[in-house]
Amino acid sequence: MKKECGIYFTTKKDKTPYYRVSITFQRKHISLGSFMDKQDAQNAYWEAKELLSDSSLLPDDYIPRFLKFEKCITLMNFRDHGIYIKNPIYIMPRFFYYYYTKETVFTFDIDDLFYYANHKIMKRGRHLFVSDYGMQVNILNRYGIRNYAVQDRDYYFANHDSNDFRYSNVICINPYFGVSQIKNKAGICQYKVKIHINGDYVVGIYDELSQAAIAYNKAVDIVKKQGFNKNYDFNYVEGISPSEYAEIYANCPISEKLYHLMV
Repeated sequence: MKKECGIYFTTKKDKTPYYRVSITFQRKHISLGSFMDKQDAQNAYWEAKELLSDSSLLPDDYIPRFLKFEKCITLMNFRDHGIYIKNPIYIMPRFFYYYYTKETVFTFDIDDLFYYANHKIMKRGRHLFVSDYGMQVNILNRYGIRNYAVQDRDYYFANHDSNDFRYSNVICINPYFGVSQIKNKAGICQYKVKIHINGDYVVGIYDELSQAAIAYNKAVDIVKKQGFNKNYDFNYVEGISPSEYAEIYANCPISEKLYHLMV
């Protein structure tokens, strides 16, 4: 292996030659990537050196030439804030930007910095998720929003920016399975509960959110006793005691149709 100004010449297992590039800044050794061409490797090194020395180069305006855009964000953040983060994060005083791409930038509260510094955001369809202990976890779960919740029905963004994930901006309307907020003819909020069997069945309409969540759990118990062995999720209702839960469960009315279903 030969080294030349942060550029290491080496070979793969099949003897294919390539160049590994790194740079040292504030005593931190930073890998810049691998390149098949020596000139590209040298250009990447000099681009990194320029980024680390020129504080006028900022994420929103910068167009990468040889380095990956994510690496450019990492270098800029390290240069300006002295914190090296592998993920494409740029820190602001009370929040930070996560550059999923140059065109798609997410905003998070500074309280979430440690989490996203160690969890890379990925995308499948419209769903954003991270890998957490080997599981794909939707980032909306951190706001009490269920998987497959529908925007503007189950949650909404207060400033209408769906890339702004600050806690004050993400408003959860329906945190429980099977529960949807509705308004009656008088304009008063109520909670409609449905359960999916071989189609949607209305369980009932309730005045309290906790009652609606428990009604859904009761409906699940009823249909399971009749032989519908689907993997229903149960609602965990915070802020009430076991005795309060039992009382609500016993007294909440359930549609009679659920007692007469055919498997």
